[in-house]
Amino acid sequence: MRELTYIRAIQEALFEEMRRDEKVFLLGESVRGGNYEHTVGLVGEFGPHRVLDTPICETAISGAGIGSALAGYRPVVELMFADFMYVAADEVFLKAAQWRFMHGGQTTMPVVFMMAAGGGLMLSNEHSRIPSALILHHPGLKLVVPSDPYDAKGLLKTAIRDDNPVVYFWHKAIMGMKGEVPEEEYTIPFGQAAVKRQGDDVTVVAVSNMVNFAMDVARELAAEGISVEVIDPRTLEPLDLGTILHSVEKTNRLVIVDEDTERCGFAAELGLQIVEHGFDLLDTPIQRVCAANYPIAGGFMEQHVLPSRARLKAAIQGAVA
Repeated sequence: MRELTYIRAIQEALFEEMRRDEKVFLLGESVRGGNYEHTVGLVGEFGPHRVLDTPICETAISGAGIGSALAGYRPVVELMFADFMYVAADEVFLKAAQWRFMHGGQTTMPVVFMMAAGGGLMLSNEHSRIPSALILHHPGLKLVVPSDPYDAKGLLKTAIRDDNPVVYFWHKAIMGMKGEVPEEEYTIPFGQAAVKRQGDDVTVVAVSNMVNFAMDVARELAAEGISVEVIDPRTLEPLDLGTILHSVEKTNRLVIVDEDTERCGFAAELGLQIVEHGFDLLDTPIQRVCAANYPIAGGFMEQHVLPSRARLKAAIQGAVA
């Protein structure tokens, strides 16, 4: 076992899958060595016919990927920032997501839409969102939200091999995060949550980088005698509701921390599903710690919109109290 950074784990997954299957190729903005390291070196090994630098036109990039998938290829569409999904909405939500349904399953749609998501770098409103709810609202799309290098690599390999469209949100605030990544081949199945920390007093379901927030807070609260169980869904579609319900059955308390907007976000949806399927398990109201219902401000103002460790700690203490 060796250590890789989060961004290098993503890069390694791309190299391995492109070597494994010549139908896998990459297209998008600055993919021959631009803003991020995960695509660096790919064009040197695979050539410009499999690593296509495109103009800044997310609708056209997505459409090209979708057409290639219909023709039998396995494109990875790099849109750079998750916020740009809004530009590509018609192609992604009305074409890619629905194609297999509309054609009776007679065709496949093996395309991955990969992009950096989330705040923490003070990049303002159009480069800081993690619009999970937007994806979940459109049936036919799978959604991957890795929180560490191990998951980042294993889940991307699974996404590339899937015959359905997958949205892959990697979090740019943890690009340099290091973690153990096996040298041998591995993939991670979709729809299997990970219990990152065992606990007895309260369940915290955390999404993407919020898993790291939750782990930090759980360690702090352990000194106060509060035992926190941290669950990382890893994929929001498909969602492993069973693991979450099993945890709530043990702790009888639930806090959900998600960087998407509080109103109509994933945390709201998950909270209602828990009420529908496990209301009798709860001893206290479900707590949500999410982005405020407000645009993500630039600079130092970002901290007043996005979730924080302090807010999460207060929510957990309130649930236990």
